Amino acid sequence: MSRDEDRGKYPAFVEAVCVPEDQIDLARAGLAIAQAEYPDLDIGRYLIKIDGMAEQVRNRAGEHADPLRLIAALNLVLFTKEGLRGNSADYYDPKNSFLNDVMERKRGIPISLSVIYMEVARRAGLNLSGVGFPGHFLVKYVGSEQEVVIDPFHRGAILTAEELQERLDQIYGGKVALHKNLLAPTSKKQILVRMLNNLKSIYLQQEDFERALSIVQRLLIVEPSSAQDIRDRGLLYLKQECFLQAKADLERYLNMAPDAEDAGTIREYLLSTLKLQFH
Repeated sequence: MSRDEDRGKYPAFVEAVCVPEDQIDLARAGLAIAQAEYPDLDIGRYLIKIDGMAEQVRNRAGEHADPLRLIAALNLVLFTKEGLRGNSADYYDPKNSFLNDVMERKRGIPISLSVIYMEVARRAGLNLSGVGFPGHFLVKYVGSEQEVVIDPFHRGAILTAEELQERLDQIYGGKVALHKNLLAPTSKKQILVRMLNNLKSIYLQQEDFERALSIVQRLLIVEPSSAQDIRDRGLLYLKQECFLQAKADLERYLNMAPDAEDAGTIREYLLSTLKLQFH
Protein backbone atom coordinates (compact mmCIF):
# COMPACT_ATOMS: atom_id res chain seq x y z
CA MET A 1 0.00 0.00 0.00
CA SER A 2 1.40 3.39 -0.96
CA ARG A 3 1.76 6.34 1.33
CA ASP A 4 -1.16 8.04 -0.46
CA GLU A 5 -3.34 4.98 0.11
CA ASP A 6 -2.44 5.03 3.81
CA ARG A 7 -3.41 8.69 4.01
CA GLY A 8 -6.68 7.97 2.24
CA LYS A 9 -7.66 5.45 4.93
CA TYR A 10 -7.52 8.04 7.73
CA PRO A 11 -8.87 11.34 6.38
CA ALA A 12 -9.80 12.84 9.76
CA PHE A 13 -6.35 12.03 11.14
CA VAL A 14 -4.61 13.50 8.09
CA GLU A 15 -6.70 16.66 8.36
CA ALA A 16 -5.84 16.98 12.06
CA VAL A 17 -2.07 16.42 11.87
CA CYS A 18 -0.94 17.52 8.41
CA VAL A 19 -0.98 21.18 9.33
CA PRO A 20 1.62 23.50 10.87
CA GLU A 21 2.51 22.62 14.45
CA ASP A 22 0.82 25.67 15.94
CA GLN A 23 -2.45 24.79 14.19
CA ILE A 24 -2.73 21.25 15.55
CA ASP A 25 -5.66 20.75 17.90
CA LEU A 26 -4.44 17.88 20.07
CA ALA A 27 -7.96 16.98 21.17
CA ARG A 28 -9.15 16.64 17.58
CA ALA A 29 -6.04 14.69 16.57
CA GLY A 30 -6.32 12.41 19.61
CA LEU A 31 -9.95 11.68 18.82
CA ALA A 32 -8.97 10.99 15.20
CA ILE A 33 -6.62 8.29 16.50
CA ALA A 34 -9.63 6.65 18.14
CA GLN A 35 -11.73 6.87 14.99
CA ALA A 36 -9.98 3.87 13.43
CA GLU A 37 -11.25 1.81 16.37
CA TYR A 38 -14.64 3.55 16.38
CA PRO A 39 -15.53 4.34 12.74
CA ASP A 40 -18.78 6.07 13.73
CA LEU A 41 -17.10 8.24 16.37
CA ASP A 42 -18.59 11.74 16.44
CA ILE A 43 -15.44 13.78 17.00
CA GLY A 44 -17.39 17.02 17.14
CA ARG A 45 -19.51 15.80 20.06
CA TYR A 46 -16.43 15.22 22.20
CA LEU A 47 -14.88 18.53 21.20
CA ILE A 48 -18.08 20.20 22.41
CA LYS A 49 -17.64 18.39 25.74
CA ILE A 50 -14.09 19.72 25.99
CA ASP A 51 -15.31 23.22 25.15
CA GLY A 52 -17.90 22.87 27.91
CA MET A 53 -15.28 21.87 30.48
CA ALA A 54 -13.19 24.88 29.49
CA GLU A 55 -16.18 27.14 29.97
CA GLN A 56 -16.65 25.73 33.47
CA VAL A 57 -12.98 26.43 34.21
CA ARG A 58 -13.30 30.04 33.05
CA ASN A 59 -16.46 30.53 35.11
CA ARG A 60 -14.87 29.12 38.25
CA ALA A 61 -11.58 30.97 37.86
CA GLY A 62 -13.21 34.29 37.07
CA GLU A 63 -12.05 37.01 34.74
CA HIS A 64 -8.36 37.96 34.69
CA ALA A 65 -7.44 34.88 36.76
CA ASP A 66 -3.73 34.24 37.23
CA PRO A 67 -2.22 30.91 36.07
CA LEU A 68 -2.31 29.28 39.51
CA ARG A 69 -5.98 30.11 39.91
CA LEU A 70 -6.70 28.65 36.47
CA ILE A 71 -4.78 25.49 37.37
CA ALA A 72 -6.83 25.18 40.56
CA ALA A 73 -10.02 25.59 38.55
CA LEU A 74 -8.82 23.01 36.01
CA ASN A 75 -8.16 20.51 38.77
CA LEU A 76 -11.55 21.14 40.34
CA VAL A 77 -13.45 20.73 37.08
CA LEU A 78 -11.53 17.80 35.63
CA PHE A 79 -10.82 15.71 38.71
CA THR A 80 -13.50 16.63 41.24
CA LYS A 81 -16.47 17.46 39.03
CA GLU A 82 -15.74 15.30 35.97
CA GLY A 83 -14.04 12.55 37.99
CA LEU A 84 -11.08 11.87 35.69
CA ARG A 85 -8.51 9.51 37.19
CA GLY A 86 -5.35 7.65 36.34
CA ASN A 87 -6.08 4.02 35.53
CA SER A 88 -3.47 2.26 37.63
CA ALA A 89 -5.50 -0.96 37.83
CA ASP A 90 -5.52 -1.61 34.06
CA TYR A 91 -2.74 0.60 32.74
CA TYR A 92 -2.22 -1.23 29.42
CA ASP A 93 -5.84 -1.29 28.31
CA PRO A 94 -5.89 0.33 24.83
CA LYS A 95 -9.01 2.25 25.85
CA ASN A 96 -6.78 4.37 28.09
CA SER A 97 -5.32 5.89 24.92
CA PHE A 98 -8.60 6.69 23.16
CA LEU A 99 -9.79 10.13 24.26
CA ASN A 100 -13.46 9.28 23.82
CA ASP A 101 -13.06 6.26 26.11
CA VAL A 102 -11.08 8.31 28.63
CA MET A 103 -13.85 10.91 28.75
CA GLU A 104 -16.60 8.29 29.02
CA ARG A 105 -14.91 5.90 31.46
CA LYS A 106 -13.16 8.70 33.40
CA ARG A 107 -9.90 6.72 33.33
CA GLY A 108 -6.69 7.21 31.39
CA ILE A 109 -2.92 7.06 31.34
CA PRO A 110 -0.61 10.06 31.84
CA ILE A 111 -0.43 11.14 28.21
CA SER A 112 -4.16 10.87 27.40
CA LEU A 113 -5.10 12.71 30.60
CA SER A 114 -2.43 15.30 29.80
CA VAL A 115 -3.87 15.91 26.33
CA ILE A 116 -7.32 16.52 27.79
CA TYR A 117 -5.80 18.73 30.50
CA MET A 118 -3.80 20.78 27.99
CA GLU A 119 -6.69 21.20 25.58
CA VAL A 120 -9.20 22.24 28.25
CA ALA A 121 -6.57 24.64 29.60
CA ARG A 122 -5.90 26.12 26.14
CA ARG A 123 -9.58 26.72 25.57
CA ALA A 124 -9.79 28.34 28.99
CA GLY A 125 -6.95 30.72 28.14
CA LEU A 126 -3.94 28.95 29.68
CA ASN A 127 -1.21 27.59 27.41
CA LEU A 128 0.54 24.50 28.75
CA SER A 129 3.28 22.32 27.29
CA GLY A 130 3.62 18.57 27.38
CA VAL A 131 6.73 17.16 29.07
CA GLY A 132 8.10 13.73 28.19
CA PHE A 133 9.51 13.15 31.66
CA PRO A 134 11.15 9.72 32.06
CA GLY A 135 8.52 7.08 32.71
CA HIS A 136 5.61 9.47 33.13
CA PHE A 137 4.18 12.19 30.90
CA LEU A 138 3.58 15.56 32.59
CA VAL A 139 2.52 19.08 31.63
CA LYS A 140 3.91 22.44 32.63
CA TYR A 141 3.14 26.11 32.63
CA VAL A 142 6.01 28.47 31.89
CA GLY A 143 5.62 32.13 32.81
CA SER A 144 8.03 35.02 33.00
CA GLU A 145 8.67 34.40 36.70
CA GLN A 146 7.62 30.82 37.36
CA GLU A 147 7.48 27.31 35.99
CA VAL A 148 4.78 24.98 37.28
CA VAL A 149 4.99 21.21 36.62
CA ILE A 150 1.67 19.35 36.84
CA ASP A 151 0.79 15.65 36.94
CA PRO A 152 -2.68 15.04 35.42
CA PHE A 153 -2.42 11.31 36.22
CA HIS A 154 -2.46 12.20 39.92
CA ARG A 155 -5.35 14.70 39.97
CA GLY A 156 -3.28 17.64 38.76
CA ALA A 157 -0.69 17.52 41.53
CA ILE A 158 1.87 20.33 41.31
CA LEU A 159 5.33 18.77 41.59
CA THR A 160 8.32 20.32 43.31
CA ALA A 161 11.91 19.81 42.17
CA GLU A 162 12.40 17.45 45.13
CA GLU A 163 9.42 15.33 44.08
CA LEU A 164 10.65 15.18 40.50
CA GLN A 165 14.06 14.05 41.73
CA GLU A 166 12.41 11.36 43.84
CA ARG A 167 10.69 10.04 40.72
CA LEU A 168 14.00 9.95 38.88
CA ASP A 169 15.58 8.11 41.79
CA GLN A 170 12.88 5.45 41.61
CA ILE A 171 13.70 4.86 37.95
CA TYR A 172 17.47 5.30 37.91
CA GLY A 173 18.47 4.44 41.47
CA GLY A 174 19.89 7.87 42.22
CA LYS A 175 22.19 7.91 39.15
CA VAL A 176 20.40 10.71 37.26
CA ALA A 177 20.06 14.25 38.58
CA LEU A 178 17.16 16.46 37.63
CA HIS A 179 18.11 18.92 34.90
CA LYS A 180 16.21 21.23 32.61
CA ASN A 181 16.46 18.97 29.56
CA LEU A 182 14.26 16.41 31.32
CA LEU A 183 11.53 19.05 31.49
CA ALA A 184 11.88 20.27 27.91
CA PRO A 185 8.57 20.90 26.14
CA THR A 186 7.33 18.20 23.78
CA SER A 187 5.91 19.21 20.40
CA LYS A 188 2.34 18.32 19.51
CA LYS A 189 3.48 15.91 16.84
CA GLN A 190 5.82 14.24 19.34
CA ILE A 191 2.88 13.84 21.70
CA LEU A 192 0.82 12.16 18.97
CA VAL A 193 3.74 9.88 18.10
CA ARG A 194 4.04 8.90 21.74
CA MET A 195 0.31 8.14 21.96
CA LEU A 196 0.53 6.01 18.83
CA ASN A 197 3.66 4.23 20.02
CA ASN A 198 1.89 3.29 23.27
CA LEU A 199 -0.88 1.65 21.24
CA LYS A 200 1.61 0.00 18.90
CA SER A 201 3.44 -1.59 21.84
CA ILE A 202 0.18 -2.88 23.32
CA TYR A 203 -1.02 -4.39 20.05
CA LEU A 204 2.34 -6.02 19.33
CA GLN A 205 2.34 -7.50 22.82
CA GLN A 206 -1.15 -8.86 22.14
CA GLU A 207 -0.05 -10.09 18.69
CA ASP A 208 -2.86 -8.04 17.19
CA PHE A 209 -0.96 -7.38 14.00
CA GLU A 210 -3.86 -5.85 12.08
CA ARG A 211 -4.33 -3.10 14.65
CA ALA A 212 -0.58 -2.66 15.01
CA LEU A 213 -0.32 -2.10 11.26
CA SER A 214 -3.06 0.52 11.43
CA ILE A 215 -1.08 2.36 14.11
CA VAL A 216 2.18 2.22 12.14
CA GLN A 217 0.42 3.56 9.05
CA ARG A 218 -0.61 6.59 11.07
CA LEU A 219 2.84 6.97 12.61
CA LEU A 220 4.15 7.30 9.07
CA ILE A 221 1.57 9.96 8.32
CA VAL A 222 3.04 12.00 11.18
CA GLU A 223 6.69 11.08 10.47
CA PRO A 224 6.94 9.82 6.86
CA SER A 225 10.73 9.39 7.02
CA SER A 226 10.84 7.26 10.17
CA ALA A 227 13.05 4.32 9.22
CA GLN A 228 11.94 2.32 12.25
CA ASP A 229 8.28 2.63 11.33
CA ILE A 230 8.96 1.81 7.67
CA ARG A 231 10.71 -1.36 8.89
CA ASP A 232 7.87 -2.19 11.28
CA ARG A 233 5.26 -1.66 8.59
CA GLY A 234 7.17 -4.03 6.35
CA LEU A 235 7.37 -6.68 9.06
CA LEU A 236 3.67 -6.31 9.80
CA TYR A 237 2.84 -6.64 6.11
CA LEU A 238 4.93 -9.79 6.16
CA LYS A 239 2.86 -11.13 9.09
CA GLN A 240 -0.24 -10.63 6.96
CA GLU A 241 1.37 -12.16 3.85
CA CYS A 242 1.25 -8.88 1.95
CA PHE A 243 4.57 -9.72 0.32
CA LEU A 244 4.81 -6.97 -2.28
CA GLN A 245 4.26 -4.26 0.33
CA ALA A 246 6.61 -5.99 2.76
CA LYS A 247 9.37 -6.22 0.18
CA ALA A 248 9.07 -2.55 -0.73
CA ASP A 249 9.21 -1.38 2.89
CA LEU A 250 12.03 -3.67 3.99
CA GLU A 251 14.16 -2.72 0.98
CA ARG A 252 13.46 0.94 1.67
CA TYR A 253 14.49 0.45 5.30
CA LEU A 254 17.79 -1.10 4.27
CA ASN A 255 18.45 1.79 1.89
CA MET A 256 17.76 4.24 4.70
CA ALA A 257 19.69 2.39 7.42
CA PRO A 258 22.16 -0.02 5.78
CA ASP A 259 24.30 -0.23 8.91
CA ALA A 260 21.47 -0.71 11.41
CA GLU A 261 21.98 -3.41 14.03
CA ASP A 262 19.14 -5.46 12.59
CA ALA A 263 20.09 -4.93 8.94
CA GLY A 264 21.40 -8.49 8.66
CA THR A 265 18.14 -9.92 9.99
CA ILE A 266 16.09 -7.82 7.59
CA ARG A 267 18.27 -8.96 4.66
CA GLU A 268 17.61 -12.55 5.68
CA TYR A 269 13.89 -11.92 5.50
CA LEU A 270 14.31 -10.58 1.99
CA LEU A 271 16.59 -13.40 0.87
CA SER A 272 14.53 -16.24 2.29
CA THR A 273 10.83 -15.72 2.97
CA LEU A 274 10.32 -13.04 0.33
CA LYS A 275 12.56 -14.71 -2.25
CA LEU A 276 10.13 -17.62 -2.34
CA GLN A 277 7.36 -15.25 -3.36
CA PHE A 278 9.13 -13.42 -6.16
CA HIS A 279 11.60 -15.81 -7.78
